[in-house]
Amino acid sequence: MRVPDPIAFFRLAGANRSGTQLQSKTAPPPGGTDQQITLDVQVTDKSGAAVRGLQKDDFILLDDKQPKDIVSFHAVDSPAVGLVLVMDEVNVTYQMAAFERAELKKFLLWNGGKLALPVSFVIFTEAGTKMLGGFSSDGKALSALYDKHTTEQRSGNVITGGNYSVQQRLDKSIKTLISLIAFEGTLPGRKLMLWFGPGWPIISRTSIQVYRQDEQQIFDTIVAATNGLRKARVTLYTIDPFGPESSGGNRISDYKGYLKGVTAPSEALLGNLDLEVLAVNSGGLALNSTNDLTAAIAECATDAHSFYVLSFEGARAAHANEYRALEVKVDKPAATARTRTGYYAEP
Repeated sequence: MRVPDPIAFFRLAGANRSGTQLQSKTAPPPGGTDQQITLDVQVTDKSGAAVRGLQKDDFILLDDKQPKDIVSFHAVDSPAVGLVLVMDEVNVTYQMAAFERAELKKFLLWNGGKLALPVSFVIFTEAGTKMLGGFSSDGKALSALYDKHTTEQRSGNVITGGNYSVQQRLDKSIKTLISLIAFEGTLPGRKLMLWFGPGWPIISRTSIQVYRQDEQQIFDTIVAATNGLRKARVTLYTIDPFGPESSGGNRISDYKGYLKGVTAPSEALLGNLDLEVLAVNSGGLALNSTNDLTAAIAECATDAHSFYVLSFEGARAAHANEYRALEVKVDKPAATARTRTGYYAEP
C-alpha cells in the first residue's frame, strides 16, 4: 500500500478566495518555525465551559516532559478565527451526502443567515476539490452558492466497495487534506477545519495491508500532516454523520489505539493517519456519536471564542523529524487544557 507523497501538493480548483479577510486586533503570531513553536490552547472546566482570565503564570508547558519557558502569551476572548467546512462526498453514500447538505444549510441559515464567524466552503468530490467563494459571514450568500453545487453520484458504493477502490479513496483523501493544510497556511490567523464524514478506511474497517517498504512513506506523511497543521495554525475537527447508529460497535473508538506519537518509520501504521487521530492530535475533536450536525458545528465553533496563544523555543533535534510530545497544564482546580499533542523537530 503506497500513500501519497506529502510534499507533492496539487492545485485546488478555484482556490483563490477573495471573501472576508481574517484579522485579529491582537495579531496572533503564526504557527512558528521549526524552533519557535506556537500553540493555540483551549481551557475548559468540568462542565466544558471555557475558562477565561488566565495569566501566563497559570500555564505549565512541557516539551518531551521537560518544562519550557513561555516566551509569548496572550488571551483571545473575541472571535478571531475562520471556520473551514469540508464536505466529504467521497467517503460517504449519496444518501449521507444529502443528509450532510441539509444539515449544513440549517447551520448557514440559522439566525437569519448572520454567522458569528466567517465561514469558507470546501467540497471534496471524486472529480476534484471545489472551493465556494472566500470567507464570509453571510450565511444566505453561502447557502446560495451551495445550491449551485450538484452532489455527484459516486462510481460505486463507497461504503462496501465498488469501482472506486479503498486504496483510491485513501490516497485521494490524504492528498486532499494535506493540500488544504498547505493552502490554509498561506492565510493569516487561526483556522478551525471541520471535516464532515467518517474519514477514510484505514484501520480495522478494511483489509489494507502495510508493507515494510511503505513505512517511510507513511511516516513522511504523518510528519507533513502534523507539522503542516501546526504551522498553518489549523485545528482539525471531524464530524461523523453516521451518528448514534454506529455507537454500539468499535468503529467510533478504534482510532484511539493510534493516538500515540510516532517516533520512527518502523512504528508508522496507516491507523496513525486516521482522520480522527489527526484531529485529536491537532488539538481538535472527533465527534462521532451524534446525527445533529448543526449542534456539532456549534460545539466546535465554541473553540473560536476563547483560547490562549502560547509560544516557546523548541529544542534542537538530534536528527531530522525527531518527535517531541507536548503537554500543557493549567495551575487551576478542575481546569483542563487541550492543544496539539506533539510536533516533529529539526536539527
